[in-house]
Amino acid sequence: MQLAFWTYEGPPHVGAMRVATGMRKLHYVLHAPQGDTYADLLFTMIERDGKRPPVTYTTFQARDLGGDTAELFKTAAREAYERFKPEALLVGASCTAELIQDDPGGLAKTAGLPVPVVPVELPSYSKKENWGAAETFYQICRAFVRPATTPAPRASCNILGPTALGFRHRDDVREIRGLLESLGVRVNLVAPNGASPTDLARMTEAHFNVVLYPETAGVTVAWLKRTHAMPHTTTIPMGVGATQDFIREVGELAGLDTSAVEQASRLPWYSRSVDSTYLTGKRVFIFADATHAVAAARVAAKEMGFTVCGLGTYSREFARDVRQAAALYGVEPLITDDYLEVERAIAEAQPELVLGTQMERHIAKRLGVPCAVISAPVHVQDFPARFSPVMGFEGANVLFDSWVHPLMMGLEEHLLTMFRDDHEFHDGAKPSHLPVVAAEDVAVLEAPAAITLNWAPDAERELKKIPFFVRGKARRNTEKFAAEQGIATITVETLYDAKAHFAR
Repeated sequence: MQLAFWTYEGPPHVGAMRVATGMRKLHYVLHAPQGDTYADLLFTMIERDGKRPPVTYTTFQARDLGGDTAELFKTAAREAYERFKPEALLVGASCTAELIQDDPGGLAKTAGLPVPVVPVELPSYSKKENWGAAETFYQICRAFVRPATTPAPRASCNILGPTALGFRHRDDVREIRGLLESLGVRVNLVAPNGASPTDLARMTEAHFNVVLYPETAGVTVAWLKRTHAMPHTTTIPMGVGATQDFIREVGELAGLDTSAVEQASRLPWYSRSVDSTYLTGKRVFIFADATHAVAAARVAAKEMGFTVCGLGTYSREFARDVRQAAALYGVEPLITDDYLEVERAIAEAQPELVLGTQMERHIAKRLGVPCAVISAPVHVQDFPARFSPVMGFEGANVLFDSWVHPLMMGLEEHLLTMFRDDHEFHDGAKPSHLPVVAAEDVAVLEAPAAITLNWAPDAERELKKIPFFVRGKARRNTEKFAAEQGIATITVETLYDAKAHFAR
């Protein structure tokens, strides 16, 4: 048995919550014990949504297990309908409630509810969050999508896949919707985000589907193609090249001539500029959900001139796609959901940049490597208030900024170190924009004269590891601390004791 305190995906009912929270006029009744309501925090604290998730929990307790938990669920379902008046109810069980086998779907259908009930059976101990989101969206579409009564206009589409708590989904949809409309393609609906159950009934009024996130929409679009003969896009428009391929694919599906469409990204210009010579050949390790990992590898290798030294995913359902992409770059694919295995792989590859999730952000920080987040799971800083897509032409600009800036900051530190012996940059130099201060004016900052302080050689070496622009302050603080403690010789231990003292 392995104990994990970080996971790339939550249980499948969290995926169902992502779909329900993104939709309108849909309510999720979740059979769950007290304590499983933690999932609310994901949306209200991380995504900072303006409303709480549309979820009602039964919140049964240990003492309820000796009674009728089935009746408790039916009561919760009735009360949820009376309070929220949704167009439909989604019902299921959390991973813990699954163990008592109460069958929420069957119970809800016997509760006499006046709205459609969509049960989702999500095996929590064999499947995970993204699978749960995909299965939930599929079941809702099966319940509400209806055959088209008239032929759909060819230049019309649905955008499928965005959910709540998705990485930049809100901004990606805005960017791609604008791109489609500029091509003359009418967007019929976006789902699950922003759609209601009754909206899904008109899904077949569009000619084709645009798939932005296969992890969520892949099962649904395959069903729509089999059942309703709706074709769908296969290109993820991430990066300039992929966006151009996406435009051509849309043109073929919509019967439009898109050959004259001009790209509107600055990334190609940056990549050809003199600054890009510093980026050429930089080793990058990529680990994310399959969609973003494969797309990021193409952008890194083909558009920024990086060398892909590692490629992997935690999305086992899409492992084949990642293996095929890894073969293109001559690297061994890493298919795992064990973050410790990912950390070992990054350490062995010794990359100069890591592109990953918030897990890899922490791993890269421990290893002292720059990192940019490209995929869920993410934290609050990856839901910016500004418009910041990663798809489309504007998304290509965002990718360039997000990936290149950490490397350029590393270059800046390298240059500062290189020129530290220059007359303006050495440790003793004062800031060039400030007047020279006489030594007697800063004497108060020196250590008390009563004690003659000496620095041990190992302490001097450790001090030099501190960036020079704060090294002077670190030296003064350490000497002040040593003088107050009556320490004559400053050692490495003294240096870190002083750091801890002034950090309080």
